[in-house]
Amino acid sequence: MNFSRYLTMDVNMLLSIVNMKLRDEGDQLEDFCQRYEMDKTQLELRLNNHGWFYQTSNNQFTKTD
Repeated sequence: MNFSRYLTMDVNMLLSIVNMKLRDEGDQLEDFCQRYEMDKTQLELRLNNHGWFYQTSNNQFTKTD
């Protein structure tokens, strides 16, 4: 999958794809970002700005209360 537009794609689509890939491929976030040549900090900032935060315990981005 080409993630070259991850900084501009619809955030809901991005979240869905990232969480699916993390779940299906079993990579931790650092490994995932390296595999798909993504900047981990930029990805986290993009999703954090919309209320989604990476949870290492379940290896997913989740909404915080």
